[in-house]
Amino acid sequence: MTERSGKIQTVCGLMDPSDLGITMTHEHLHMTFNVSYVPAEREADMEKTHIPLKLDTIGWIRQNPYSNRPNLLLDDEDETLIEELKFYKKNGGCSLVENTILGIDRDIKKSKMYAEASGVNIIQGTGYYVGACHPPEMNTMSIEELTQFMVNDIEKGADGTDIKCGVIGEIGCSWPLQANEKKVLQASAAAQAATGCPVIIHPGRNPIAPTDILRILGEAGGDTTKTVMSHLDRTIFDKETLAEFAKQGSYLEFDLFGIETSHYQMNHDVDMPSDAQRIQYIKFLIEEGYNDKVVIAHDVHTKHRLMKYGGHGYSHILLNVVPKMLKRGISQEQVDKILIENPKKWLTFK
Repeated sequence: MTERSGKIQTVCGLMDPSDLGITMTHEHLHMTFNVSYVPAEREADMEKTHIPLKLDTIGWIRQNPYSNRPNLLLDDEDETLIEELKFYKKNGGCSLVENTILGIDRDIKKSKMYAEASGVNIIQGTGYYVGACHPPEMNTMSIEELTQFMVNDIEKGADGTDIKCGVIGEIGCSWPLQANEKKVLQASAAAQAATGCPVIIHPGRNPIAPTDILRILGEAGGDTTKTVMSHLDRTIFDKETLAEFAKQGSYLEFDLFGIETSHYQMNHDVDMPSDAQRIQYIKFLIEEGYNDKVVIAHDVHTKHRLMKYGGHGYSHILLNVVPKMLKRGISQEQVDKILIENPKKWLTFK
């Protein structure tokens, strides 16, 4: 037992779980996503690589978000972020998990500033993103060294501050899983066992990836029941496979709400589902008995999804998705479990 046991660690200090309220479990506030740049598919569109986000360019950027360099830089919008977080709070939002970690430019000082300025509780992640943006020294770092880095972020403070992280992740995994990514997964399990901290995973883009990751975590001593598997809405599309995965015991996250374009640049074999389809997957899981394992979010990670640029922002689920869930036969009690009770149970330290 530690001082964190039974509490939630925010960037502003420990918090009683009863104060968490409505929570988006997977968002970004400050990050750069250069690692995911994808050149435009058509030669004629290459000139749009550096165009600014404006009314006459935003349509193309929405369809090709990873081919526009300025869109990948969510690192210079402080005033905008504060206003959009205030709007989220005004519409009932209380908390969110900031999943930016090493490799995509975490700024924990900014997270605390956003929390203090907006009144939204922010839980910050620790760990490493996908292998493509690992530091050069990753090849020689041991599992023990990686574990200690995460433990220090949780127990002492991150990036030379006394601001503590309250979640491990989103831990980045590619497909096939790289050797260093497996090492980070094993270290994440060890850090979780040492601290009681919750874990969240970014799985590789293959339906097999989530199960493979949970196996590695479990074998390394991690607690899969205190782990969120992110991005299921771009990873598993067959309901039978989804139901089988749900038996593994992790939290099941649908976190791309607000993305309503079927064109998925990261995997052309995938047709990105709509919000309506996401709701149907969630309804299916509820009917299968997994209401206590579903969590949701928007995973805002590019500029075009901010309200400033005509996007949906952090309040889209509360303003648009929840009413649709209710109309599709998901009860208010079931919605509250997804938005309040499940995040609370997951984020509370053991």
